[in-house]
Amino acid sequence: MTVGRHRDAAPAGEPGEGRGALVVGEALIDIVVRDGQVTGEHVGGSPLNVAVGLARLGRPVDFATFLGDDARGRRIIEYVRASGVALTEGSVSASQTATAQAVLDEKGSATYHFDIEWEPRPVAVAAPLVVHTGSIAAVLEPGAAEVLATIDRYLPGSTITFDPNLRPQLIADPAAARSRIDALVSRADVVKASDEDLRWIDPDRSPEDLAAHWLSKGPALIAVTLGARGAFALTRTTTIHIPAPPTTVVDTVGAGDAFTAGLIDALWTAELLGAENRNSLNHIGSDTLREVLEIAALSSAVTVSRPGADLPDRATRDALQ
Repeated sequence: MTVGRHRDAAPAGEPGEGRGALVVGEALIDIVVRDGQVTGEHVGGSPLNVAVGLARLGRPVDFATFLGDDARGRRIIEYVRASGVALTEGSVSASQTATAQAVLDEKGSATYHFDIEWEPRPVAVAAPLVVHTGSIAAVLEPGAAEVLATIDRYLPGSTITFDPNLRPQLIADPAAARSRIDALVSRADVVKASDEDLRWIDPDRSPEDLAAHWLSKGPALIAVTLGARGAFALTRTTTIHIPAPPTTVVDTVGAGDAFTAGLIDALWTAELLGAENRNSLNHIGSDTLREVLEIAALSSAVTVSRPGADLPDRATRDALQ
């Protein structure tokens, strides 16, 4: 299979007809600790947040993950189904459901400690419009190999989106993780990353330089979040910078995932998803790119104004535009 910029294959069916998103990645329970005290347990996981975020925006979503048939797993199942997300067959096959202890500092920023295994089953769903993956799922073995195989399987007919959303605590072999990330970047149409991700991946380059390098590997669009300093995105013809929307930060849990969901949703609205629209995505105009970025940033701003990874629905977000 050819990967990278030149991918010529057609999806099944008419463009966009009956097609939704497939999100592949971890789901877990965040055990939140503030001031040394456990303040609650919440459903989490970066890909799960993206899946739920898209579903709350009214998009049809299949979610392939790796849960245990236990109390925490059942809580996750109830949560995603209540949001309108469908779990793919084989997603409940782990020995136990993963957890992440999220320790919040005085500014609401989280540091994570994980207890997770990742060995998802092969995915078989009808041709999606877009396939998203990232975070732990992209680099943690043995499941990372299956994630890459899934991307290769759907790449001919689907837009591929990727967010490394790194958890360095889980990365025992940084060189292998960087290789996995590089392979996914070369397959992706859209990559979203934080400046912190980029500095970990290549500390010798600026985030701007690494984003430009990634762009040369095949993606149509690289979007980089900068926290309170906003975000930028680059294509082969333009670079757009936007400020962060004004908001009161309660905590930053789920901020990047909300940005990713908002980014995918805005590209969906602009009819730039699906392999049949790959050429249009490669030639996205600067005005459309700015609008897409602003919608993504607004999704993130709503999320950080609320405790936990509580991504907005369409009515809540669009009321602020």
